[in-house]
Amino acid sequence: MCLLPRGIRGKLKLYDKIIFTAESGNCREFMAAAILEDIGLKWDIEIAARGLVVLFPEPLNQKAEAVMISNGLPTEGCMSSPLTIEDLEGNTLVLAMESKHRDKILELFEGIDAEKVHVLSEFVGDEIEIMDPYGGTLQMYGLCYETLLASVRKLAAILNEGGSYE
Repeated sequence: MCLLPRGIRGKLKLYDKIIFTAESGNCREFMAAAILEDIGLKWDIEIAARGLVVLFPEPLNQKAEAVMISNGLPTEGCMSSPLTIEDLEGNTLVLAMESKHRDKILELFEGIDAEKVHVLSEFVGDEIEIMDPYGGTLQMYGLCYETLLASVRKLAAILNEGGSYE
């Protein structure tokens, strides 16, 4: 039996798109998306990274890029882009890095189905949100990557199980 948070149990479905999001759109979001792409799901799905405060496209954070490269993940074409209402259309799951990001999404996009937007750590049953390594050492980015790797592995297992949760 999978121990999903109460609000998620029985509601899991095969999504067409998963979007990882946080503030800037050029760090944790891309790491999480690349990890899920690398692990893979049992069906074709679009996986994206978006930011909540993106005034202009920015390249991947250099330390995040170094961590991704050292872990064999692709970094080509990683450029921040803002979360839009079009991103939220259809059968989309949005996974925020922190609860403040989920709250901001629900505030920015009034009327969006709140069941589409979750905090990654809560969705997979972890207690601690994904820390923001911005401004920290390369080791902090590595720790963030390791935390994301564990959470995204759980996410892939949950999604690949097919949604029969009680």
